[in-house]
Amino acid sequence: MRVAVKETTVYGFDELPDETKEKVLRNLRGINVGDSFWHECIFDDIKEIGKLIGIDIDNIYFSGFWGQGDGACFEGSYSYRNGSVKAVKEYAPMDKELHKIALSLSKAQRKGFYQSTAVIKHRGHYYHKMGTEIWVDNYYDYDYDAICGGLRSFMDWIYRRLEKEYEYLTSDDSIKNTIEANEYEFDSNGKIYS
Repeated sequence: MRVAVKETTVYGFDELPDETKEKVLRNLRGINVGDSFWHECIFDDIKEIGKLIGIDIDNIYFSGFWGQGDGACFEGSYSYRNGSVKAVKEYAPMDKELHKIALSLSKAQRKGFYQSTAVIKHRGHYYHKMGTEIWVDNYYDYDYDAICGGLRSFMDWIYRRLEKEYEYLTSDDSIKNTIEANEYEFDSNGKIYS
């Protein structure tokens, strides 16, 4: 019997030719989003922000990105929360869109003497904002649409937040960071050497 040893030259990412680097990036495009963990911390943050606004989120659903029916929605309940606009501005001082959503819901509640509540349920096959039913209680005609609109704007905001994170995690820079953090090495064809 004889033991044959095959010698393989391995390269760090930066040592690869540009064409092979592009191939590696293409092949590893989903490395940071291959499981559901990539969005769990965002979901946690969204639920915290929802609480500040008065939204108790039970479930978040989304599909994406860049296809028909893509979007985000949630199931839960909504009621007025005193100081919501201030709390959101303190929590996310740079997010003007989120400030507008909190303000629109607060204004809608003011018209109805802060008594309106809502229950939000997913329905159908799609996960965008129109894939929900919203039941509003204790409302006046003038605040129903504003409350539904504010809640659906929050759903759009959730989708954009997820999309932005997805785009970052699938970017060349993020993939390079993952390669570096895991100290991956490659063969001359760009396959991870193990």
